[in-house]
Amino acid sequence: MPELPEVETVRRGLAPVMEGARIAKADVNRPNLRWPFPDKMSERLTGAKIERLRRRSKYILADLDTGESLLIHLGMSGRMLISGAQLGQFTHDHPAPEKHDHVVFHMENGARITFNDPRRFGAMDLLNTQTADHHKLLSSIGPEPLGNSFDEAYLTDALSAKGSPIKSALLDQAIVAGLGNIYVCETLYRARISPTRKANKISKQRVASLVPIIRQVLSDAIEAGGSSLKDFRQADGDLGYFQHSFDVYGREGESCKTEGCGKSIKRIVQSGRSSFYCPTCQR
Repeated sequence: MPELPEVETVRRGLAPVMEGARIAKADVNRPNLRWPFPDKMSERLTGAKIERLRRRSKYILADLDTGESLLIHLGMSGRMLISGAQLGQFTHDHPAPEKHDHVVFHMENGARITFNDPRRFGAMDLLNTQTADHHKLLSSIGPEPLGNSFDEAYLTDALSAKGSPIKSALLDQAIVAGLGNIYVCETLYRARISPTRKANKISKQRVASLVPIIRQVLSDAIEAGGSSLKDFRQADGDLGYFQHSFDVYGREGESCKTEGCGKSIKRIVQSGRSSFYCPTCQR
């Protein structure tokens, strides 16, 4: 499932085409994805102007001039693909419709944005912009890791009562928004903290050190266009490249990249998810 860097990469790709533009027509080609679409979704979107495109955790929110916001979740295989607009030096022609093109936005500026989702684990909803933070999918989400409210004091306090492994604690969206398996593994490697360590047993100094490391890992991933492991594509259809920079994720049995270590990366399963780490460097 796309994590914060992938969703932010998609948002940044869509913004030049969608922000400030009006939806001439919205085609909704099926009644549901993971959940049913909202009532009269096509009618409510057609003619609306997108005033702002923002991200909250792993969700994209398009704030409309109608007072509603379109919430978009990419799910496991969802893609937002642009055609008919110039992207850098290239213009992508409109492709022929495909089987899994479930929602298509025809913009007045000539662009077309297609939501394609073969596995249909994605989701869309329309909600009141002013009360969006109270939506059931957003109300319990913690602070954004790249925002000002996520700092050393906050994280130290949030983890002080957590007896779960630090890997599980950082995956908790109520503690920090948008982090997933890939970037928690990479963060803990850079911090030299074992994923099995109990969160409340880690010193305050080491917990505090996680904040700048989390930000740097996410920034590096966003700069690389996210990570493409299976289905993820940027809005222009290109792959992300951060997977070529992984220190531990997916590298079971390969040598640790720390100079002088040479030990093999280990994989364990925590709460049904794979954790990759160096048992020598991470304590």
